[in-house]
Amino acid sequence: MDSGARAAAARSLRDTLLSTPEVEMAGTIAAYVSIGAEPDTRGLLFALWKRGAYVLLPRLLPDADLDWASYEGPDSLAPGPRGLLEPTEPSRGPDAVASADVVLVPAVAVDRTGMRLGRGGGSYDRALARVGPAILTVALLYDGELVDALPAEPHDQRVRAAVTPSEGLVRFPR
Repeated sequence: MDSGARAAAARSLRDTLLSTPEVEMAGTIAAYVSIGAEPDTRGLLFALWKRGAYVLLPRLLPDADLDWASYEGPDSLAPGPRGLLEPTEPSRGPDAVASADVVLVPAVAVDRTGMRLGRGGGSYDRALARVGPAILTVALLYDGELVDALPAEPHDQRVRAAVTPSEGLVRFPR
């Protein structure tokens, strides 16, 4: 995808998520700062923060688990390991994700049962395992990354929905 198509996709994902009832009502949203060619989350993070949501962002720990800290605007991010931008606010601990009303996660692909394919480190599988069954967990995808089936390992965690530019929010059966 060229940069214009990626920017349009990011705007579409942002607008869809901002109008999703669970996101509109959420007090706390766990999210992430996109890297590389992932759908850009910076505009979404800023919009959530300006709306008054408490936004938690991950910090990668040495054991590949995720710690969480608050997002306080674009100036509250600093370079972290593996090219990540991470929050500079005090750590809230790996279990802080369990307090989120909505959890947004990156994915390489998701299948129509909600099985999520990540980058292979297991960081988000551990984080998702801490999230209650009633919490909306959403993977942000480009068109073509929502597929019919993916292989799964016993530790893999499903998401409850995915959002794509052309399909909007797709909820998966539980």
